Parts: sequence; structure tokens; C-alpha cells
Amino acid sequence: MTDTASKIDRVLVEVTIAAPADTVWNALRDPDQIRRWFGWDADTLADEITYIFVDHAKADDETRTLVFEGVDDRFEVVVRDGQTRLRVIRSVAADATWDDIYEDMTEGWISFAEQLRLYLDHHAGAERRTLYFTGAAKEDGASPSRVLGLAGLRALADGATYGPVELAGEALSGQVHHRTTFQLGLTVPMWGGGLLIVTDQPPGDRAPHGGGSVILTTFGLEEAAFADLETRWSAWWAARYAAASAG
Repeated sequence: MTDTASKIDRVLVEVTIAAPADTVWNALRDPDQIRRWFGWDADTLADEITYIFVDHAKADDETRTLVFEGVDDRFEVVVRDGQTRLRVIRSVAADATWDDIYEDMTEGWISFAEQLRLYLDHHAGAERRTLYFTGAAKEDGASPSRVLGLAGLRALADGATYGPVELAGEALSGQVHHRTTFQLGLTVPMWGGGLLIVTDQPPGDRAPHGGGSVILTTFGLEEAAFADLETRWSAWWAARYAAASAG
């Protein structure tokens, strides 16, 4: 077991949010707020929120710090230079190597922090609808960003305009929301100011040809438009990846 004294803090993700610190903190503590940005639509979402953020988390309202039980991760809401910042921090061994290492939980925290930023910056109080697909690439396949033809967008700066690009039968354009080693986030005005997050999983034992996931977040779409979106993306994903789930 690694001694606590030999651990250091590693920032997994830090985002600046255009909202007061207390508003961001409330979005981390109120389950009705959490469901509007955390994860994706699923029958288990409410139970997951209760388990992670209520039953197995310790909150310090004074320092706006949320520590999760059973893992070395915590959320911090801080104000620096007049800006509110959300930081997801992990305590790791001082000699640990993290560069270019893919890890599911890390990618999840990055996605959820960015979804929280989108929610509070542009959709505070609004209801969302999401789609989630994940799986390993089929033989001769590749990671989602490559198959979707989005890999080149990583060269653009955050906030840069992209498109139009055709994705699953729809021409989309918007702005680059965020970029990391394994993730690309794109705003999608056609989805009511929504967000597409594409995560690439490198080849490995679980996915010999690579794989990954996509999260589609939408706001205010009519039922028919959302159903069409789900049908097109479900078919696109199933044709290229071994497992698909529209949560």
C-alpha cells in the first residue's frame, strides 16, 4: 500500500465556469442539479448520483471541497483572478507515470466536468436529453474520432469554429469545446446548443483495434428530431463497434 506521505496531487481536469462559486458548488451538491450534467440518461442515473455524490462523498462547504470515498479523487471549487474554477484532483504516488495513459475514470471525470461547464455557462436549470454509445472497434476499425473524420480538429484551438462536417448523416458545425489527449468536445448548435464528446480508447486487451465512446447532449429537441438522432447514431455505431448502448 502506498503511504499517504508519498503521494502528490495531480489535476485531472480544470475548467473555468461563468458562474459564481456558490452556484457551481450547489451544482455539485444538489441531486436535481447533478442529474442535469452528470453522466447520461439511464434508468440507473438517480441511484448512481445518490451513491457517488450523497452516500459516498464527504463535503466541506467552507472550502467547497468534495471528497469521494473509496477513491483518491476530489472536486474543488476555487476562485482565482476573479474566475470560478472547478478542479478534479487525484492523489497519486509521487513516482507514478501518467503521461499519455488512458484510464476510464479519468476520461469520465473530464467529460462530466466539461458537461457541467456547458450546463452552467449556457443551460442553467434546463433539461437535457442524451445518447451514449461505447464499445470496441470491429476488425479493421479504429477509434471514433478517426472514423468520424474528426482527428484533424484536434489542431484547432478551443473556441475555434469547425465544420460543416457530416456525422452520422447530419452536417454539423459549431465550436471546439475542449481537447485532451483522448477526448474531443464539440458544441452543436443544431442540438439546441448541445455537445458532442468523442473519447478514443487506444488498442489494448479489451479493444485490440481500439475503441471508445461518444456522448451526445441535446437541449429542447422535438421528440421526432431526437428519435431520428438516436436512430441514425445507433445504426452508425452498431455498424462499426462491437457493442453499442443508447442509455
